[in-house]
Amino acid sequence: MNKLKDMLIILALTGVFVVIANVIGYKGDVYDSLIGTVIMIAIALVGMMLSQFPGLNKMPMVFWISVIGVICSLPAVPGSQWIVASTKKVQFLAITTPILAYAGLSLGKDIEMFKKISWRVIPVALAVITGTFIFASAIAQVVLKMEGVI
Repeated sequence: MNKLKDMLIILALTGVFVVIANVIGYKGDVYDSLIGTVIMIAIALVGMMLSQFPGLNKMPMVFWISVIGVICSLPAVPGSQWIVASTKKVQFLAITTPILAYAGLSLGKDIEMFKKISWRVIPVALAVITGTFIFASAIAQVVLKMEGVI
């Protein structure tokens, strides 16, 4: 029960930051931003709770949140058009900003572990970032060519 309470607090705090970022940074409507954010929080919460059930906890939490999100956006699901339209009004970067801030804060608590890894993490990080950029660019190039955009 304590874990669920912590999840709710973190989701609510993140939601507040997302709404603020969407309204101030992207000139979104407060009401639309709030509705879209609450829907995403509800999807995340359901996925988080599913991942806690015995038998279902073998898969990571991100998997269950993604499954719930996909199910909610299927055209066969009643209300899916409204869900998709509402969540579209929340800009992606408004969501990523507080999440990346949390990631940075969580890494700060593991500074001793990073001292043990030392310089060896730098070439690995550079290889991952470079590979991700190159392959994402290549995939985007192919898809945009196929679609006739470029």
